Amino acid sequence: MSSRTTTPPRSLATAACPHGTWEVVRAPAHPRLRPGVVGYRGYRMDLGHGRRRLELPDGCVSLVLNLADPVWVTLGTRQDAAALPYTDLLSGLQTRPTFGEHAGRVEGVEVLLEPWAAFGFLSHPMSDLADRMADPRALLGRRADLLAEALHEADGWPTRFALLDATLPTWAEATPARATEPLRNAWSELVRSGGGLPVRELAHRSGRSTRQLEYLFREQIGLTPKTAARVLRFRNAVRLIGQGDRPLVDVATACGFSDQAHMNREFKTMSGRSPRRFRSERHAAPPGPDGVDRVPGQVTSVVLPGRVSRS
Repeated sequence: MSSRTTTPPRSLATAACPHGTWEVVRAPAHPRLRPGVVGYRGYRMDLGHGRRRLELPDGCVSLVLNLADPVWVTLGTRQDAAALPYTDLLSGLQTRPTFGEHAGRVEGVEVLLEPWAAFGFLSHPMSDLADRMADPRALLGRRADLLAEALHEADGWPTRFALLDATLPTWAEATPARATEPLRNAWSELVRSGGGLPVRELAHRSGRSTRQLEYLFREQIGLTPKTAARVLRFRNAVRLIGQGDRPLVDVATACGFSDQAHMNREFKTMSGRSPRRFRSERHAAPPGPDGVDRVPGQVTSVVLPGRVSRS
């Protein structure tokens, strides 16, 4: 796999430290890969100390290829949950929080995917990835190794992103699975509604029965329509809570929760904290690379207080 025949993406969005200790770079995917490929994110950090981040359910599938030290990931809030090291990881749709830790030195590339696009690349039921992390090699085989090796050898972010533009279409061509058009349309309508469209109405608009739509969602999205709607409703609430001081009762109403107590329960389930605590942590987070949200236009992350010691 070579990056010599690729061309750089049209635009990059870069946030960087003037002292060179960190940088985060975003790029859109090539137009032929959109809207399935949401975008690319490159990151490089050499902070001298570890950090711990809270990552929230965001409605995207994530492929992360680390080019330096591994990251440690804990799924959920169980006290006995173990933090596991990942050099590379593939994450399906989540309904619970994820905690990521690093020792201060990390570098890598993240590809953000619509779940139906991930189904096409992987040719594998997305339900097997729901609320899970996996080694990409388990599903992509040698393709993951070849891409990781090429990214290691590539010189600079533009070349790395162009390499992704050239590689991902070959993955799609190599797999027989494709998300059906009714499923893609149903997912898009559910996203546009912020999870507010009733499942029966969604099924009616897709021309499928409720049972057929549930099967398609499990296979090609990873969650049932009802659970996916919960994630999207939560995602919208997180955005409103994280970006300002809007009264929580107003946020609950705007996002389609039955009341504030309903929103509080969902927030506890999907983030492990109350909306007030999340807002406080978000506002108190230090500036820097950990404050850059993973998905454009969303509030996905917050750096947690304290430093992490991992070797």
